[in-house]
Amino acid sequence: MKKKLQVFISSTYIDLKDERQASVEAILDAGHIPAGMELFKAGNDDQLQTIKRWIDESDVYLLILGGRYGSVEAKSEKSYTHVEYEYAIEKGIPVFATVLSDAWLYGKAAQIGAENVFEQQEHDKYKQFKDLVHTKVIRRVEDLKDIKLSIHTTLNEFKDLHEFSGWVKGSEVEDNTEIIKENRLLLKQNKKLRESLDKQASTKKVGNFEYEEIKEALKAKEITLPAAKFGYEEDKKVNYLLLFIQFRNVFTTGIENKMAASDVAIYLYYSVAPVLMSFGLLEKVKVAGVKYERIHTTKDGLKFLGYFDIDNSNKKELLV
Repeated sequence: MKKKLQVFISSTYIDLKDERQASVEAILDAGHIPAGMELFKAGNDDQLQTIKRWIDESDVYLLILGGRYGSVEAKSEKSYTHVEYEYAIEKGIPVFATVLSDAWLYGKAAQIGAENVFEQQEHDKYKQFKDLVHTKVIRRVEDLKDIKLSIHTTLNEFKDLHEFSGWVKGSEVEDNTEIIKENRLLLKQNKKLRESLDKQASTKKVGNFEYEEIKEALKAKEITLPAAKFGYEEDKKVNYLLLFIQFRNVFTTGIENKMAASDVAIYLYYSVAPVLMSFGLLEKVKVAGVKYERIHTTKDGLKFLGYFDIDNSNKKELLV
């Protein structure tokens, strides 16, 4: 499949008409598509945006550099050719320049006047621009034949160095309608799968429940702690989340129902632990060689406490 490259031609206008025409002919002769903005006059911001869109759609940027800097764009205070050249580089478009030799420029000056060939005002900006151009691919040319030859040579080299999208005839393009439909379907399925995975990743699971579900259920369920057993001045009503957090170290170490256990331990064992066990936060284990049993925090219970600590590091958890 033969690709035609779109080549954007940039130059100052009045002084380089013949050179630009030679470039157009060379690009067409090489089987490619020239693109230029001769119909647009400098000085209009909308026109500059149009030029940039043309550059975006082009495969290669060609600069013809003579002796003039060109019309200056108000915002950047750079010439339009300078702005275009930097924009092409910024967009990663391959650039090259045909640079007219001094001998050619002096010859042109003798014919049409030095003021029409050499920069009269922005000497420093012209030099800076020319220095920039010389950091990229350039072809120094002596006449119109050199311009054509340099374009043919450079485009052939670029085709080996770069992967171009280019332009092809519609009749040469394979009918990929079914492939496109299949790709769209796969993209939709992939999107749904990513959303599902993201949702799973953001869900904090604790056993068969979600962390938030357990937390809210424990906050909603209350119990009255007897003052006589806990040493309070009066009975105290608290929720199970507060109890689990407050006695986390006790549960992690384990509470036992042996005769010598404290009143608090016995109360936690028989009155509090069953609710926490129903959510899989605590579990009962037998102690070998003795008649009593122990209840301690499960792996899911430790996971719940970890989630709670992470939440607490970002905000103050309301327990009551």
